[in-house]
Amino acid sequence: MKHLQVMAIAGFLVCSAALPACRPGDVQIDTSRAEIVTQESDRLNDWFAARYDEELARSPMTQTYLGKRVNRDRLDDISQSALDEEAALRRSWLAEMKRSFDVDRLDEDAALSYRLFEVQQEDWLATHAVSGNDYVFQHMSGPHSSLPSFLINFHDIATEQDARDYIARLEAFDDYFGQAEMRAEAQADNGVMLPRFVYEKIAEPSRNIIAGAPFTDGEDSPLLKDFKSKLNETNLNASQKADLVTAASTALLESVEPAYRSLLSMFERHAEKATDDDGAWKLPQADDYYAARLRHYTTTDLTPDEIHDIGLREVDRIQTRMREIMERVGFDGSLQDFYTFLRTDPRFTYANDDTGRSAYVADATSIIDEMRGRLDGLFLTKPEADMIVKRVEPFREATAFGAFYDAPALDGSRPGTYYINLKDMADQPKFLQQALAYHEGIPGHHMQIAIAQELDGVPEFRRLGGHTAFIEGWALYAEEIPKELGLYTDPYKEFGQLGMEIFRAARLVVDTGLHAKKWDRETAVQYYLENIPNPEGDVRAEIDRYIVWPGQATAYMIGKLKIVELRERAETELGDAFDIRQFHDVVIANGSVPLDILERNVERYIDQTKESS
Repeated sequence: MKHLQVMAIAGFLVCSAALPACRPGDVQIDTSRAEIVTQESDRLNDWFAARYDEELARSPMTQTYLGKRVNRDRLDDISQSALDEEAALRRSWLAEMKRSFDVDRLDEDAALSYRLFEVQQEDWLATHAVSGNDYVFQHMSGPHSSLPSFLINFHDIATEQDARDYIARLEAFDDYFGQAEMRAEAQADNGVMLPRFVYEKIAEPSRNIIAGAPFTDGEDSPLLKDFKSKLNETNLNASQKADLVTAASTALLESVEPAYRSLLSMFERHAEKATDDDGAWKLPQADDYYAARLRHYTTTDLTPDEIHDIGLREVDRIQTRMREIMERVGFDGSLQDFYTFLRTDPRFTYANDDTGRSAYVADATSIIDEMRGRLDGLFLTKPEADMIVKRVEPFREATAFGAFYDAPALDGSRPGTYYINLKDMADQPKFLQQALAYHEGIPGHHMQIAIAQELDGVPEFRRLGGHTAFIEGWALYAEEIPKELGLYTDPYKEFGQLGMEIFRAARLVVDTGLHAKKWDRETAVQYYLENIPNPEGDVRAEIDRYIVWPGQATAYMIGKLKIVELRERAETELGDAFDIRQFHDVVIANGSVPLDILERNVERYIDQTKESS
């Protein structure tokens, strides 16, 4: 399409099979081609907007997450029938797009959107086809913890109606959990059971939600505490507030508590039947399932063996660089001895109390702020949305990720948020802090995701969608590029950056080990402890994460390796014409894309730069 556009601008005649035929002697002016391309591209973008609205209308919770103040009294339908209905809808969208639009009549950006929409729907349908093996409840992101977290973090209260909408959502807990429970029961009937150890990990946060008032004596439970706190910030009078607290308490007792009691009973029943087998190899059609998970997360066709071997090579490469830093700091001993030193020396940890936790958050914020002020040297496009660092709420910190990011609201009402899990400060050592802040904040997740949200003239699904290999690959790449600005001034923190990198390289080994090579949980833990510097508590939590989330952990390193490969190719082919700021724009200013499309975008950048040089 770029070629056709250039020809029209240059004043050449254009004949195409996709346009009215050119007969001998006809004068086919170039504007006719340009007009058709513009009309068709606009028509496709309008069609995308309608599909996005159709999709968004199915998810009141996504509407709230995006800052839209509609349907705030409703939760999503997460029943199996609703998921099957969505699959049928997406299949019809894909067929309609292919039937109604000719990619040869689209401009370059619309053609990219066409391909990305096609990939998105095909991937969603492929994922749905194997979703019977995806655990409905697991300790990283199950409905039992994600629903209360959603209300606490995204349902604000400014008016009486906001409060009543919150209460309506509390009243819907039993229906929402009931839908998930039916799916989990159907899975169990089909032999899809969590490993035995996971059941206590999902039971504990469930019990935490119904501990405290109004369920028991003592402090307010997490949801009642949140409701009261938000209500107290409004201008409602004391009588109104009291009535609303009474209504919320009733909803908690009559809907929320029974919903959790039913879940806990199911968890107990399933735990009695569960085994200690950990990997996806134990599930129905295991090979096909794991292959589908790898394709989804990496956007490649790499096999488990190929990914495993890449991981082994990368671990060896990074350990060589680590030993160079050991020599620089004068450490006498093996790499494993150095890991032990980092895990146990108190100089590398904050105090394990609220003072230490506050200090960690303050220091992480300073790291991000310093990087924010240095972006001009590496980037042309920068995000407008703000971001903050926040501690994970205590009720879910026992099972939450070590760190994660939530995107800002589209209307600017909520900043991007880097959440850090500070349950045990030994699991968040100082030598990893700098690289982790870059990953979750700037120039990592916040930079890439906020820029995508702020893109002009592209369909919403491109601004808000995501491919794990791209998003996490960028964030892992972003951990290293501050070195180019001289921001890693401490060799231990430089070692920490390598520690974060080897952590992701080793994931390629343990994820495929667990799910394709039948490693047990302890074998994976010991591989990590021998090869990466992370604290043991963090290591065990990570292995438990991979067990319930097959394939996801492989996306990070596969994505970064592709970005580095493309950068090296651009640097080699362009020489002095290479501009790191332009390269970064090509990578992140199109939104999230699969790795093969990223490669084509970079190849186009290389060709265009050569032409203009």
